[in-house]
Amino acid sequence: MPPRSKPATPTLAAGAVTPSSGVAALVGQLRFLIDSARKQALRAVDAVQVRTCWEIGRHIVEYEQQGQDRAAYGARLIPKVAELLTAEFGRGFDERNLRHMRAFYQGFPIWNAVRTELSWTHYRTLLRVEDEQARRWYMEEAASQNWSTRALERQIGTLYYERLLASRDRESVRAEAAASVAPYQQDPREFVRDPVLLEFLGLPESGRLLEADLEQALIDKLQAFLLELGKGFAFVARQQRISTETRDYYIDLVFYNYLLKCFVLFDLKTGELTHQDIGQMDMYMRMYDDQRRAPDDNPCVGIILCAGKDASVVRYSVLHENEQLFASKYRLVLPSEDELRAELEREQKWLAEQTNPLAP
Repeated sequence: MPPRSKPATPTLAAGAVTPSSGVAALVGQLRFLIDSARKQALRAVDAVQVRTCWEIGRHIVEYEQQGQDRAAYGARLIPKVAELLTAEFGRGFDERNLRHMRAFYQGFPIWNAVRTELSWTHYRTLLRVEDEQARRWYMEEAASQNWSTRALERQIGTLYYERLLASRDRESVRAEAAASVAPYQQDPREFVRDPVLLEFLGLPESGRLLEADLEQALIDKLQAFLLELGKGFAFVARQQRISTETRDYYIDLVFYNYLLKCFVLFDLKTGELTHQDIGQMDMYMRMYDDQRRAPDDNPCVGIILCAGKDASVVRYSVLHENEQLFASKYRLVLPSEDELRAELEREQKWLAEQTNPLAP
């Protein structure tokens, strides 16, 4: 009986699909499906938000234009409406945003001319462009080129429209502009954390994640230290957002001192203190006093903490016009630079021991 031959080992023809490659292809298809669905959902929310803001602006303008009595009342209208709407729907409808909506309708009075592919944040940026023709051009370009808000800000800031009109070589200007905005194009998932969108939807803002676990741990310890001092500190917020017309900023730690009747802002840096850090804190204090300080509150004070590798630096920051108040009153209650520096160094030592317990 002839020996039985072994069955041939099956081989795959070139281009055949293996189980693993089949799964990879499936995951690729599902990834595309999920990304597309997310983009559609975000575009739908953007479109609804833009239409709602336009309609709110239209109602306000039409109300103001009806009769002399209402025209005289117009100066007080928006603050009153903002107070009522904010109490019911949150900060997305405060006085500043209602004024944006009013200006939005006035700048784009024909709804059919509004590009719904753009977000409300896009339109708030466009409202800074005074020339009507330039504003509409930027709107069309942002929609057709799919610019993110940051890309639109960049193009407006570099006078793209004006440079294009003045140039004889428009193609080179367009090529340079396209290359320059590439780093500013935004991942669709970032829009889910857009504070303006969260405000409109009435969702809580989770706060910006700190860039390093070290900063997070230091703020944890610092917060506990200040509350244990027993000198009138009451916790207000971590990573509290304050906003300009076009940008959001986040303050690491905010307290209210009820003995001094003022807010105390903390900004933590993991590096050397720079002039930019000082200037940024000055800006925070001016913005905070303008946006959050009550009429009977004293001016806020800032504290910059630099957790350097060789030595920690603590610096109080007080606006020039408030220096006398700080010297005569604030110094008696607030912890000294030496106290804060010692605590910061203790915290750094504790963190080093936690991350490397075997170190000598």
